[in-house]
Amino acid sequence: MDITAIAKNFTEFYYSQFAAGRENLAPLYRPHSMLTWEGKQFQGGANIVQHLAELPFQKVAHKISTFDAQPSSLDMSTLLINVTGLLRVDGDQELQFSQVFVLAKEGESFYVLNDMFRLNLG
Repeated sequence: MDITAIAKNFTEFYYSQFAAGRENLAPLYRPHSMLTWEGKQFQGGANIVQHLAELPFQKVAHKISTFDAQPSSLDMSTLLINVTGLLRVDGDQELQFSQVFVLAKEGESFYVLNDMFRLNLG
């Protein structure tokens, strides 16, 4: 299993779907998935996607600076991905962000088990 390739493909797919329409992210989450967005927690795919869809901006662009990936279980059934980059919403200035994902294996693919997002404003 090429963890770096999985992380790269996931990262590109996630942010392209986020930009195209946040509701497109629904298939990536499960009922037990968790999101922490700027300190607020949401559980379940429906709640996560609802929160993302209600964010107060129309257009969003993520510019990925770095991503790192590691297996987070001995049997390689979960992967940890750390992403940093720049976020531009509605054409405003770019803001630095970081996002951490834990992907869990389901059959031959992965879903988002955990998702943590923070703007880096300090």
